[in-house]
Amino acid sequence: MDNVSLHQTSEQDQSIDRLLGSYARFGVKLGLENSIRLMAALGDPQKRVPVIHVTGSNGKGSVCAYLSSIFHQAGYRVGRYTSPHLIHWTERICIDDEPIGWETLLRALQVVQSKISGDLEPTQFEVLTAAMWRIFVDQSVDIAIVEVGLGGRLDATNVIDEPLASIITSISLEHVERLGDTLAKIAFEKAGIIKTGCPLIVGQMPEEAAAVIVRRGYDLYSPMSFPQPAQAMAQGWAVYEGFELFELEEEGVALVPRSLTFELPLQGAVQLGNVSLAIATALLLRQDGWDIPNEAITQGIAKTQWVGRLQWYNWRGHKILIDGAHNSDSSMVLRSFLDSQPTILPTHWVIGMLATKNHREMFETLLRSGDSVYLVPVPEHKSADLAMLVELAKSVRPNLERVWVFDDVMKGLKAATDAQNTTVVLCGSLYLLGNFLRRDST
Repeated sequence: MDNVSLHQTSEQDQSIDRLLGSYARFGVKLGLENSIRLMAALGDPQKRVPVIHVTGSNGKGSVCAYLSSIFHQAGYRVGRYTSPHLIHWTERICIDDEPIGWETLLRALQVVQSKISGDLEPTQFEVLTAAMWRIFVDQSVDIAIVEVGLGGRLDATNVIDEPLASIITSISLEHVERLGDTLAKIAFEKAGIIKTGCPLIVGQMPEEAAAVIVRRGYDLYSPMSFPQPAQAMAQGWAVYEGFELFELEEEGVALVPRSLTFELPLQGAVQLGNVSLAIATALLLRQDGWDIPNEAITQGIAKTQWVGRLQWYNWRGHKILIDGAHNSDSSMVLRSFLDSQPTILPTHWVIGMLATKNHREMFETLLRSGDSVYLVPVPEHKSADLAMLVELAKSVRPNLERVWVFDDVMKGLKAATDAQNTTVVLCGSLYLLGNFLRRDST
């Protein structure tokens, strides 16, 4: 997604904000009743779109991006649904890797709104998800790559009876107040997207979580694949080593090795696992008749873009790293990426976090002695108390160079980039990154 595609007028934004904002009062409610009723009122559009359904604690967005690009390169018309957006609502619904027009989204939302009657009180996400299904049918997509919003079992996207494939990327402690306070409980919620007899592709995760998912897969007679991460090569290239089933005349099937070498544009070792899930899914669907040549897979991966994830960004002449790390696992990915850099410089962290996050674990993972921290609020969201974060950062790393507080992300970045011979990182919340990118693009 380039910067131009993120631009639209404030008036256009406001018209969509007003409509969706009218449903924000219903908060976040996990459950399928509203979505099922909305789908029925709209003529069940979700039944007319072939779907790959993706959930997981981390990595699901980039897996969706890889798959969308692969199928687009194979010549298919591809719908992609992800969340949250960084700048505009339209980013969440893409056709062939481009955000839909604001008019398209507004018309679909108005159609959905016209179907809401009686005691139906859908949430903002349920309304947007219903509009997504309507748009994908209207746009005649050949396939839709749909990311779960929260959890899986009771998520508004989980109205699909027979997905082409279900993918569970990873499991870690997240949204414990809604999904449960153990890995097993969270895995149970994620495993809710598994459907009877439909293929399941599973990423690497703790044994406690994997056991729950495998048991659910067995119970539903779901063919399961567990692809290993791709192997890194020099200068941004990687190789996928796996297997593919081939039918043999009068002799059943054979398991044949499959090797693909490709350029990997997204940063971080975690992408080796994410990309292998996408490749394994593409190869699986090729066996079911989808025309996906090797060239489409390698070219699709090479052309994949995913804004705000381990992305080097030029801000006012300074090269900074922006990343949406907002929980313990994604913080570990960011820390690992910084540690892998050929030259390790003192890090100046510009961080804003929501009140609901595990701040101590993130600080323990990210911060090192001698680093500097510039704490900022996350605008328009329930931001963590900055005074509390100051004390917490100092207790976690007593030998920090400095811990400062700013009331605005741009002020924090200005102070951080004034230092010489440092690495400046902006992280802590995708909402914070969205606020930064929106303001920097105007």
